[in-house]
Amino acid sequence: MQVAVPKEIKNHEYRVALTPTGARELCGRGHTVVVQAGAGEGAGFSDADYQAAGASIEADVATLWQAAELILKVKEPQPDEVARLTPEQTLFTYLHLAAEESLTRGLIDSGATCIAYETITGADGGLPLLAPMSAVAGRMAIQAGAHSLEKAQGGAGILLPGVPGVAPAKVTVIGGGVVGENAARMALGLGAEVTILDKSLARLEVLDDRYQGRIRTVYSTADALDRAVRESDLIVGAVLIAGAAAPKLITRQMLADMKPGSVLVDVAIDQGGCFETSRATTHADPTYLVDGIVHYCVANMPGAVARTSTQALTNATMPFVLALADKGWQQALADDHHFLPGLNVHAGQVTYRAVAEAFGLEYVDPASLLV
Repeated sequence: MQVAVPKEIKNHEYRVALTPTGARELCGRGHTVVVQAGAGEGAGFSDADYQAAGASIEADVATLWQAAELILKVKEPQPDEVARLTPEQTLFTYLHLAAEESLTRGLIDSGATCIAYETITGADGGLPLLAPMSAVAGRMAIQAGAHSLEKAQGGAGILLPGVPGVAPAKVTVIGGGVVGENAARMALGLGAEVTILDKSLARLEVLDDRYQGRIRTVYSTADALDRAVRESDLIVGAVLIAGAAAPKLITRQMLADMKPGSVLVDVAIDQGGCFETSRATTHADPTYLVDGIVHYCVANMPGAVARTSTQALTNATMPFVLALADKGWQQALADDHHFLPGLNVHAGQVTYRAVAEAFGLEYVDPASLLV
């Protein structure tokens, strides 16, 4: 199969969808891997590294896309990339369509087969291709939040761990999944006072046992959110409903109850954000103020640590990439019922229910499209 790896063109996105090690695995199975010139540079991988792995380098973007059967990306395709897609091609990347109607309709019009990393499921009920980037984003959320608390960044001028004689910052993490736990773990390691809110008692029990009470676990209610808003110096939004838009848990009205200069970090911004006042930002201009509250809403946080993120992503995606290349998308999805939920759009049809419901589109059962 002809596998293409374009250079990411989203603002300040430095990751690449495949490492040279991954390219070697594909080439070793007889597939052709074509990497756009310079695609790996932001993650520390040179064109020569890919060539040594058996891949070829293509400088012309149009040629790369036209010849591809399987296209591997990191972020959702940008408008110029959507326009290049054809019905004969399979796109494998993060899509987050439930928050992007124009992108959804663009992919429908392309006729391409579009498989999303973030909706593939695991045997344990998790999301294995979202998990590595969720871990990175969760850990980065605390770095970003700590920096945003500095006075020069618009924050209250608070040092996250405090110092002897001065209390540490209060950090609340909304959501106890992969993002939330990693954020809480980082905040705890830096010496903050940490609370996790979640609606799953089972998950809260796991976290309480794992951290032996060093992290407060609180069942998420309206009262608990109100208290967090009043008391916290940093709030991390780490709520995920797989494939669907994130719920708005903190409204603009609630900002009036927050301490001036406190910080909101919205890791759910890819899914529309879980704060009413959230809007996507970039690494070039990551924060903004609303009613004296700092908002950090970078939509591709892991892109800032591109080498670590690219290696972690390839580790997770490689078994699925090999299956697509070896078998084609229909057989690969038919052979693995956990892979099947990854299919979001095919031949002008929406095949993921939450996306169809988000925009009032007809839903087609992906199982009906298999061989």
